[in-house]
Amino acid sequence: MKNLINNVILENSPILNRLANNFTHDPNEKEELVQETFIRSLKTIEKFINHPKIVSWLYVIMKNVYLNKYRRVALHRIAEKELSQTGENNNSRNKAESKFILNDIENSIKSLSDENYQIISMYLEGYKYHEIADYMNIKEGTIKTRIHMIRRILRKKLNVYMPN
Repeated sequence: MKNLINNVILENSPILNRLANNFTHDPNEKEELVQETFIRSLKTIEKFINHPKIVSWLYVIMKNVYLNKYRRVALHRIAEKELSQTGENNNSRNKAESKFILNDIENSIKSLSDENYQIISMYLEGYKYHEIADYMNIKEGTIKTRIHMIRRILRKKLNVYMPN
């Protein structure tokens, strides 16, 4: 099985490299995109060995990897923009306060069970429900419920920071 998977990767790497041109022209970013595509596909690739639509399936994974990365980068840009627009006169107080808040958020997330931590981490990174469900091998409806419950738990733990 390992040799079959290696063959699939070797056969389809050049094709995916060409397809990665649709998303980026940076050679390092293309290589990273192809590698991440194969990493994501390893969980279920044995179903697609010798399947005529394996390249289409890998392309969809590649597109999702790129879009998730793009969303994360866009989210960071928005957050940076909002942070830079906050009042400059309260800058040092805001930095100290933000550090405490971030520590509380991190501690609250880390206090979750390993499985819930993985689910909420993927959700916060921009993965879609079905992607999380596939990765965790759990039904999509269960993932939605878990995320709802995790958010409720975190809201309860962090209610000090919630406006009244």
